[in-house]
Amino acid sequence: MSGRIRNQQFAAKVVEADEAAELIRPGDNVGMSGFTGAGYPKEVPEALAKRVAKSHEQGDPMKVGLWTGASTAPELDGALAEVEGIDLRLPYQSDPVSRQKINEGRLDYTDIHLSHVAQRVWQGIYGDLDVAVVEVSGITEDGRLIPSSSVGNNKTWLEQADRVILEVNSWQSEGLEGMHDVYYGTALPPHRKPIPITHPSDRIGEPYLDCPPDKVIAVVETESPDRNASFTPPDATSEQIAGHVLDFFELEVRSGRLPRELLPLQSGVGNVANAVLAGLGEGPFDGLTAYTEVIQDGMLQLIDSGKLQMASATAFSLSPTAVERFNRNTADYRDKIMLRPQEISNHPEVVRRLGCLAMNGIVEADIFGNINSTHLMGSKIQNGIGGSGDFARNAYVSIFVTPSQAKGGDVSSIVPMVSHVDHTEHDVDVIVTEQGLADLRGLSPKKRAELVIERCAHPDYKPALRDYFQRAQQSAFGLHTPHLLDEALSWHHNFVQRGSMR
Repeated sequence: MSGRIRNQQFAAKVVEADEAAELIRPGDNVGMSGFTGAGYPKEVPEALAKRVAKSHEQGDPMKVGLWTGASTAPELDGALAEVEGIDLRLPYQSDPVSRQKINEGRLDYTDIHLSHVAQRVWQGIYGDLDVAVVEVSGITEDGRLIPSSSVGNNKTWLEQADRVILEVNSWQSEGLEGMHDVYYGTALPPHRKPIPITHPSDRIGEPYLDCPPDKVIAVVETESPDRNASFTPPDATSEQIAGHVLDFFELEVRSGRLPRELLPLQSGVGNVANAVLAGLGEGPFDGLTAYTEVIQDGMLQLIDSGKLQMASATAFSLSPTAVERFNRNTADYRDKIMLRPQEISNHPEVVRRLGCLAMNGIVEADIFGNINSTHLMGSKIQNGIGGSGDFARNAYVSIFVTPSQAKGGDVSSIVPMVSHVDHTEHDVDVIVTEQGLADLRGLSPKKRAELVIERCAHPDYKPALRDYFQRAQQSAFGLHTPHLLDEALSWHHNFVQRGSMR
């Protein structure tokens, strides 16, 4: 037995990745671990991709259904997409090869709220789960699995799969043991009970994943780092957006709508999110907490500064520098970080109860407050909705952030009508660009439009938006939410035809 595999039953099943990949059959649905480049299997997916490529060369095409927690890495998503090895991909991806295949119509993809995946798998919506391939950081003497840097849907994969392949990754910090909270109390209706979380620090489950040894058909030992992108310091635009968000929080505290320590933070992944977190580190708020999906560099810095007392999430998404700091000081974070299954980290009931402050990025917003988070020009998917919908509809305050323009000014992020709707106006409280912040709460559609145009639109596009809205109020079919149906998507049409919305 190696140092990370402390149970003889599991140690007896250690094989090489190629041998493990041979145990996956053509047409299998495969649930793999991984969430935002953390905790995904490192060797079996690439071995499977080689096997798929060989099958194609021999004239016997092989594909599998690929289910994960969220995005993974090129060694998983990219490798299998490159060899045409994926039948149906769900629930989220951010890989450029996968994205291209999806938008070319060569790879089926279903984009799902991340909190819904486990329930749908239990319902059998996608068929049987044949194989689970799950990375863990170790196996205890009594056969319990120590999760690695993400939990995601791993609990569901291990419960639902007929066969299980484990990757035991000794690169992952041994200090992760005890940092997880795996709740086994969920059930399908009518047997569902409340999830007993009233504070982000509440521990309601176990620090380990359970899996019967007789389900495990192979164990692969690895020593490979997660695929984490380098952290880019916030640019001027991100800092301006962050400044507007922080000013809004201060105003909400002064008005008595938020406590001085705010409410649990949820932050999407990206440059703007890290800029907001960096701003919080320099701001007047202390005793902060987070109930979110992903812990990024900015959140780790908030913990280091003493501003953030507790962060509950389902995964890390750290730069190499932050990973090194975390692995070096894991013991210091043990009582400040908790990783849960994504059906709990994103659970609408808990988000509503805790009163999360949700901050998520977007592709575009329209003047009435509808949000497109996923599609370019209405038909090309970028990544997916992820968990933004889980939080947006249930947050205490739902904030969406974006630069006011893109593509060197050829695209306005504020448009007459979004080309794809992910979050309706009913789920959107605040829209922020570097130009300003529009608080849409309590406003009628026309009042929202006036505010979004004046506060959020780029000056190059503001006159055209004003003109559209004024003419719509004169000749629209109705004046509650006035639109010119023959022009509402003309900006997108201009970009597709001429390369610019101008």
